[in-house]
Amino acid sequence: MSITFDTGALIGLERNRQRVRHVVERARERELFIQVPAVCIAEWWRKRTDLRDKILEALEIVHTDDALMKTAGEALAAVPTATTIDAIVMAVAARKGGVIYTSDVGDLELLRLVFPGVRVLGV
Repeated sequence: MSITFDTGALIGLERNRQRVRHVVERARERELFIQVPAVCIAEWWRKRTDLRDKILEALEIVHTDDALMKTAGEALAAVPTATTIDAIVMAVAARKGGVIYTSDVGDLELLRLVFPGVRVLGV
């Protein structure tokens, strides 16, 4: 199982939100890694801070490849109201199975039509 964070989860970590902290603590206890698509970092990062550096050190950054982008593009065709970043996040999560933590549950739930094996949970 994998855990995927989107931009909302990164913001939650930065703001020290209890729910996201709990997810990180449980993942460590279970020796699970937390992945974050690189595109979410671009959406979140506005300048370097020690805290942001520390957050990134604790996560596995997933860079895109052709297959991932094609999968996300096909998801956009199936769910025209979805955003590109949301489709990429879901494609990343679907690759390893697992769960996404997000502040945009509704938006990502729409994409479960294409990625039914991915669980979407709020932070």
